[in-house]
Amino acid sequence: MMHWTNTKRLLAGLAVATALSSIALALPAQAASLRMAWSQDATGLDPHKQTAFSSLRLLELIYEPLVRLDADLNVVPAVADSWEFTDGGLTLTFKLNPNAKFSDGAQVKSADVKASFERLLNEETAAAARSNFLSIASIDTPDDTTVVFKLSQPDAPILVAMATINAAVVPAAGIGTIETTAVGSGPFKLDSWSPNEKEVLSANANWAGGKVGVDGITISVLPDETAILASLRAGQTDFALLNDPLVATLVPNEPNLQLNAIPGLAYNVLQLNPARKPMDDLKVRQAISCAVNRQEVLDTALVGEGKVTGPLTMPAYASDPNSLFCYTQDVEKAKQLMAESSSPDGFTAKVIAATGEPPVASSEAQVLQSQLAAIGVKLEIELMELNVYVDRWLAGDFDMAVAQNGGRPDPYPMYNRYFTKDGNLQKVSNFVDDELDSLLQQGRVETDVAKRKEIFQKFEARLAELSPWIWLSTSNTYTAQLKTVKGFVPSPTGTLFGLSAVTIE
Repeated sequence: MMHWTNTKRLLAGLAVATALSSIALALPAQAASLRMAWSQDATGLDPHKQTAFSSLRLLELIYEPLVRLDADLNVVPAVADSWEFTDGGLTLTFKLNPNAKFSDGAQVKSADVKASFERLLNEETAAAARSNFLSIASIDTPDDTTVVFKLSQPDAPILVAMATINAAVVPAAGIGTIETTAVGSGPFKLDSWSPNEKEVLSANANWAGGKVGVDGITISVLPDETAILASLRAGQTDFALLNDPLVATLVPNEPNLQLNAIPGLAYNVLQLNPARKPMDDLKVRQAISCAVNRQEVLDTALVGEGKVTGPLTMPAYASDPNSLFCYTQDVEKAKQLMAESSSPDGFTAKVIAATGEPPVASSEAQVLQSQLAAIGVKLEIELMELNVYVDRWLAGDFDMAVAQNGGRPDPYPMYNRYFTKDGNLQKVSNFVDDELDSLLQQGRVETDVAKRKEIFQKFEARLAELSPWIWLSTSNTYTAQLKTVKGFVPSPTGTLFGLSAVTIE
């Protein structure tokens, strides 16, 4: 039995603890380290070369481009304070924020911007967004805070193209170590990275965007999103990136958790490889498109969280998917097309999918496998780790691929790298069509909004009819957090840049 004196001490201690808790609740939010979790780690640190969403989400916290997109997809300042088109759209001048500094304290200068874009344009870099900037003829730096881009042609979407971490400004002096050392001008700096285990970031005291709301972020890589949800429930994680809609739908049931869900621009797609037989046959590709029930894929693999989409997912340009070729499943038409094709008896193909990005890739592949069996197409599913998948995907080394590709607010920077003759990811699509190339170029130089929409709707209709890929759906972007985390604003791009503003109560 507990002694009465000890009991009084215990009760007194509880009273003091309760009083302290009340005082703590009354105090304003204090800076602290944010405990974050995700299930898929970054695959590399080079902001110009990374294509995996997990890598981009990390690097957006460390680096900054000249401009960025806000939550409403407007172009807003980042490293640059202001910009202006002159000379009939052939000159684009940026004035840099004179207070912009890299995490090592060095000022971000025009020479850094020039070196960054010269690296992007160098074919040997293999930059993910290189073809978005081929209109840049020269770069002048009249002073430390002025950058002048001379363009070979008007380029209406170039600002949107620049508003991505694939166009990050990196220090000219550190370009030689960019793949192993991350020195950016963003809100956080990378203190350590243990691949597939954790990242430790601290607030960048030199960030020109203002004071960061937390002292730092520790990102833990957990085995799956069920484990992430368990960690959130236990109060061991403050904030998490979720990709699995099935897990995300469980979050609102938790009294201490908040789900942030917003329709995304990224799209889920079955990529065919027209460089390989029999996908080089238009009728085979169209048969596959007609055989797919996109709504069933969405309802089964994504538990209905998202919507069926055509190639253009951005609100300003999206059209009704039902207006596109064979967007309503028509198995009889699919069978007829196969009968008229080079493979009337069907064929076997391998489809690659990553295990973690997105988590629904395997489920999507299984639904597609079942649907395509109806027209004699036998899919063999190859699941692989994300870094292996990315290498295979970039090399175009697949018959088919289940993918989730990033969206953009403008169609040109979204698709030119795949579907123009000079596109730097043309090896991924293995598909060139003169009319698609021409429509993209027309949309690039056109500045009238209504005319651009008309051009890109023609592009979308032709792309769906030629069926080099089978577009399936968009999905929501999800983050989950303890209710003690305040101030995060989600974005349709999926960026976690909003973590720069969060506080913890």
